[in-house]
Amino acid sequence: MKSRTAQTGSEAARIADQLRRAFDGSAWHGPALLELLADVDAAMAAAKPLPEAHSIWELVLHIAVWDAAATRRLGGEKCQPTGLANFPLVSKASEAAWRKTIAQTKRIHETLVKIVASLPDSRLSERVPGKRYDFYHLLHGVAQHELYHAGQIAILKKATLRG
Repeated sequence: MKSRTAQTGSEAARIADQLRRAFDGSAWHGPALLELLADVDAAMAAAKPLPEAHSIWELVLHIAVWDAAATRRLGGEKCQPTGLANFPLVSKASEAAWRKTIAQTKRIHETLVKIVASLPDSRLSERVPGKRYDFYHLLHGVAQHELYHAGQIAILKKATLRG
């Protein structure tokens, strides 16, 4: 069943709806990012049940980095996070710090969704600053990126619970 926005809105509004679904919920595939994180505490978020993999917390920080990068790119900036700017380290693994990370990630995502929802469709075919692709490609990529990492988080949760 299509959402009301998807039925009647612009293409940008439909993309904003997909971004929201990937992050908040009502995604077609199953649990979205916030649904997966609902029962995750700081200890689980910081755990490294798979030694070569990022922690849930690191993945959430990384998702926030790329939502912010997309927002900056929509604002006309060239932005390519690398190294620790791409995958920030967890500085202090406390419940308060985890709640702050989630709140900050939500705010960044909500800002992106709001901007995308208000875009004229003509912006979607504009080239991303410093890239060879357009905003249509970028924004679909952001939704795919969040779903990819949500899948990783689902696996990390299972591995942590079994550990």
